[in-house]
Amino acid sequence: MWLPWWLWLAGLAAASLLAVEVWMGGGGVRAWLPFAVLLPATVAGLAWLGRIRVAVVGGELRVDDARLPVRFIADAIALDVDGRREVLGVGADPLAFVVQRPWIGGAVQVVLDDPADPTPFWVVSSRHPVELAGALLSARDAAG
Repeated sequence: MWLPWWLWLAGLAAASLLAVEVWMGGGGVRAWLPFAVLLPATVAGLAWLGRIRVAVVGGELRVDDARLPVRFIADAIALDVDGRREVLGVGADPLAFVVQRPWIGGAVQVVLDDPADPTPFWVVSSRHPVELAGALLSARDAAG
């Protein structure tokens, strides 16, 4: 779920502007320290925002460090922007597991069938929701 190029550009431009403002106000260490601190911190922050990986591997759905065995998947529904808004807005459930990024339009709703788990469904952002939903259903059928 990496960030689009324009968010990198905006973040680095804002950090550079702040560093230039501090640079204009002083000399010596205060002249170069904002560049040495703000720019690497911005790069680290932006990389942290895009760190989450989504994969269907080894009979489970992996979303960052969360794992869901495919045998507990009842259905996987690909959502467009409006569908995601509906599921996370009016149709939201406080027990749902949600990993969403606002810069990604699509998502997949994974409906669970696990009586021991109170979580009704997962919602995971995806740039390719149809492919992810298909992979989940294929993995479930293969495991089952």
